Amino acid sequence: MRNSIRFLIVTAIIIASTLNAFGQSVQRLKVSDNKRFLVKADGSPFFYLGDTAWELFHRLNREEADRYLKNRASKGFTVIQAVALAEIDGLNDPNPYGHRPLLNNDPATPDVKDGANNDYWDHLDFIVKRAGELGMYIGFLPTWGDKYNKKWGVGPEVFTPQNAEVYGEWLGKRYKDATNIIWILGGDRPLETETHKEVNRAMARGLRKGDGGTHLLTFHPTGGNSSSQHLHNDEWLDFNMRQNGHVAEFTGRYDKTREDYDRTPTKPVLDGEPIYEDHPVNFKAKELGHSVATDVRRPLYWDLFTGAFGHTYGHHSVWQMWQAGRNPINNPLLSWSEALDQPGAAQMQHGRRLIESRPFLTRIPDDSLLVTHKPDKAEIPTAMPGAGLKRFVATRDSEGSYAMVYAPTGRKFKVNLTKLSGEKVRGWWFNPRDGKATLIGEWAKSNEREFITPTPGEDLDWVLVIDDASKKFPPPGAAKK
Repeated sequence: MRNSIRFLIVTAIIIASTLNAFGQSVQRLKVSDNKRFLVKADGSPFFYLGDTAWELFHRLNREEADRYLKNRASKGFTVIQAVALAEIDGLNDPNPYGHRPLLNNDPATPDVKDGANNDYWDHLDFIVKRAGELGMYIGFLPTWGDKYNKKWGVGPEVFTPQNAEVYGEWLGKRYKDATNIIWILGGDRPLETETHKEVNRAMARGLRKGDGGTHLLTFHPTGGNSSSQHLHNDEWLDFNMRQNGHVAEFTGRYDKTREDYDRTPTKPVLDGEPIYEDHPVNFKAKELGHSVATDVRRPLYWDLFTGAFGHTYGHHSVWQMWQAGRNPINNPLLSWSEALDQPGAAQMQHGRRLIESRPFLTRIPDDSLLVTHKPDKAEIPTAMPGAGLKRFVATRDSEGSYAMVYAPTGRKFKVNLTKLSGEKVRGWWFNPRDGKATLIGEWAKSNEREFITPTPGEDLDWVLVIDDASKKFPPPGAAKK
């Protein structure tokens, strides 16, 4: 009894000591020592499971924002990506309380009033604080890209390198004590000129000056591109963010995650915007229709198994917080509140739990686990490891304690077991649709072994997990003891 009481007292003291001005107990984040992952301040692994809620700050009132945040917390999301100066006329269209972010659309003069709940930024404070209370981080975009480069959207262009630095410093100071912030510059616009690049670099300098470097910084690029294209060697860029975009095929998009993984100097990589659920595939609704849960699950495992340290989900109605009465962008199928519980959103947490159930910081991509299909000694790589929607990918522990293969369809495949440690191995099928694991069995390790998914011939995805049996890992997706 005394030990239990002592434990509770110590726990309360620790929690109290980590609370800040935003009432949060979440830890600050940093890049892992091996430069591949993000970890918390105490060194424990952090799985970035993001949701694109770009219009959250701009379009939802507090009750709606609270409903949204609770829903995402219950589904295992850890990061909410939202924009301060929003895309959909975020400068001139007021938020639900009638507030706008800037005076005279000047980033150097945010519209701030005395007292609580009196301005646009008080509303952002509420959402940042509430997310922290629910254990989530805000992937905080200071601005959508058309505010410095009017490629599409309504603009106007208001940033210069000078006022970008002033604005960044002001934001950095305001949220310096919020432990649950990840700064995301960019906002889906190309860096076409040196001025565009300097606006973002100036904003990064301002943020660093304002918050003292207490938060991580990255850049959200346009579709099919990466922050690495122009900014990889910039010291302020803590990790690379890709936008592999609204395409369903592996080749030409999701395979690019590995390219960023292999860059030097080494930096973590994340897909910050893959295909959204219920989005027109490749923006061609009449030709290709709208995506479904299967289309958003594949990129989750493609990205994770080819080197990403986490993943971002998105729903086409949720990013724009669309509802009846608002101008729809690219044909959303249902309101944002209905879309919260679409199946793909709930299925993202299964990928997170799978990765967290095995050694985290030593995981590497390794497609050499997949044996190329060789009928009659002729290699047919389009059959295995496959291509397009049928691309298999693999990952493993660098020490060989486990390996995982993502099978997007029911097809026989062989796995190279030589990179696994131990004399015996244990196999499991993990179901990405419900997060359940089924034991295949245990056997002596050989050079190769053939497998067939539980649903042969069907376009139902599975993950094969093979463990060094001596490690006695729990079932895939289960919490480690």
